[in-house]
Amino acid sequence: MRKLPSIFPVVKRYFSVLVLAGTAALACAMAGCGGAGSASGAEYAYVAVTEASLRDHVSTVYNKTGVVHNGERVQILERMQNKRFLRVRSPRGEEGWIQERYLVDQATFDQFQRLAEQFKNAPAQATASTEEQVKVHVLPGRKTGYLYLLNEKQKVDLLQRQSVDRNAAPLQVQVKDEKQKDKDADTDSPDEEHVKGDSKAPPAVREDWWLVRDAQKRVGWVLGRALYLDIPSSIAEYSEGQRIVAAFPLDEVQDGDNKVPEYLVLLTENKDGQPYDFTQIRVFTWNARKHRYETAYRERDLAGMLPVALGRQDFEKEGNLRTFTVHVKDDNGALHDRTYKFNPPIVRRVLAPGEEPPVSHHKRAARTKMKSKQ
Repeated sequence: MRKLPSIFPVVKRYFSVLVLAGTAALACAMAGCGGAGSASGAEYAYVAVTEASLRDHVSTVYNKTGVVHNGERVQILERMQNKRFLRVRSPRGEEGWIQERYLVDQATFDQFQRLAEQFKNAPAQATASTEEQVKVHVLPGRKTGYLYLLNEKQKVDLLQRQSVDRNAAPLQVQVKDEKQKDKDADTDSPDEEHVKGDSKAPPAVREDWWLVRDAQKRVGWVLGRALYLDIPSSIAEYSEGQRIVAAFPLDEVQDGDNKVPEYLVLLTENKDGQPYDFTQIRVFTWNARKHRYETAYRERDLAGMLPVALGRQDFEKEGNLRTFTVHVKDDNGALHDRTYKFNPPIVRRVLAPGEEPPVSHHKRAARTKMKSKQ
């Protein structure tokens, strides 16, 4: 009689496969695998509102299963087909449903990360504070994507200014999916509503936006009118109806028991949408005898652009002096550097080799009058 083959090797291999499969399933469960949350292709989003509740199911009456806060990352576990809700897991392991419009996607978050890396060491041109909660956008413009929120009285560094048309289409670099999500939802404020149904484009209304950096080193764009520049009141009273763009301390002088700073101040017209950042520079020095600020230097009619660079330089007999460099556009739009030295209370241009001394504003005006008489 022929000997039958043993079934034990087959059974042994079968149980080995079961053990391996069970181990893999356990590891996958511990890693949060399954659907949109698989370990290899987990999908994440970020909270773009102050806070939002997670609910156990989507209906008018529900139980709250958790709370997520602005800037937090959540893992997407499930999408509802016919409603704009997602089931997510919070950083604390809470799970529940949340409205999709409260979140922004990974691409928007990545853009903010790139901004933070690019401008982490950029010198601040001024500091400002907020009077109320404001949104931080990934690009300048009311219709661009946003994520972070600045709270009331929060201070930020101002890095760059840009003027955009509030009625224009959003810039193309933005993540369009976020705005597609919000198109059917109520907007947070009337000034962010999209203009629809007009046969012709609305008139251009230009407004200033500032690239800001907060204490957590997050970087993004904020509407300029929502920011209040931190300027000493003793300097602000000399603005003469102009808008102060920035003020840089140049030096300190002793007045009794106090040290008083002396400032380089940039000013411009008091309206948004200008093609330049400032139109005049002014240096204020402190008169210790009269206990007041006085104008040591003023230059007008500039098409100046940020940033301004402060430094120091050796000048033979004058010694080591404070310097500042500004960028100015010429009539053709080309940028040129202008460097000045500050030997209190005197300010003078530092000319490059071969550069001719500038013609003062008064001399230009006098020449214009002489030509008109001829």
